[in-house]
Amino acid sequence: MSIEVKDVMGRVAIAVLEDASFADIVAAMKRYAVGAVTVVDADRRPVGVVSEDDLLLKEIDTIRHTVSMFESGRQRREHEKAAGVRAAQLMTSPAITVTPGTSVRDAARLMHGKRIKQVPVIDPATGRIVGTLHQRDVLRVFARPAAELEADVRAVLTHPEAFTIRIDQGVVTVAGRVERRSEAVALVEAVRAVEGVVDVVAEVAAGKDDLVVVPPLL
Repeated sequence: MSIEVKDVMGRVAIAVLEDASFADIVAAMKRYAVGAVTVVDADRRPVGVVSEDDLLLKEIDTIRHTVSMFESGRQRREHEKAAGVRAAQLMTSPAITVTPGTSVRDAARLMHGKRIKQVPVIDPATGRIVGTLHQRDVLRVFARPAAELEADVRAVLTHPEAFTIRIDQGVVTVAGRVERRSEAVALVEAVRAVEGVVDVVAEVAAGKDDLVVVPPLL
C-alpha cells in the first residue's frame, strides 16, 4: 500500500500573506519552530516561500542600492531581497507544492532534489493551502509498526506464503527459495521499494542462476 502525503502531513498551514512584514514572518517562524513559511495570496493559494536564508540576506548583504553590470541574475535578486520588507519582496517563487494524494516517496524525492525541508500541501481542486509537509513527517514512515510493514511487504510478494519474514527496526529479512536467481533479485527490489523499509537482507536460495555475466570485449 502506497503511503500518501495526507497520511503523514501536518494539518496546520504555516503561511503568511504577501503583505506580511519582516517582523511578522520572523514571528511566524518562531511560533511554529520552522525554517520557512509559505506566502499565500488573498485566496490562500501559495505564491512563494520565505526561508531563513532569505531573511539572513538582510544581515549579510550590505550593498542594497548599488547595481553592477557584472552582477548575475541571482546576485541581483539577492540584493532585492535584502532590501525587501514585505513577504512578496522577500520570497522565492514560484512555490513548490504537493497535494494530499502525492506519494510520500515522490514528495521525499522532490524535497531532496530541491534541497527544501518543508513544502505546502494544496487542494488539487482549488489550489489553496491545506497543510504543510515537513521532513520529519516524511521520516515517520520509518517508524511504522512491524505488523503493518510486514503486511505491505507480503503484499508485494507473488507467493508470500513461501517466505519467512523478519523485521527488526525497519530492516526486513526475507528467507525462502525461488526457481531462478533473477526472481530473487526482483523480490529484493520489490521489498526495498515498500515505504518504511530501511534495508533488506535476502536469505533466498535460487535453483538456477539465470543471470549470465557477459565477458568484456577485447
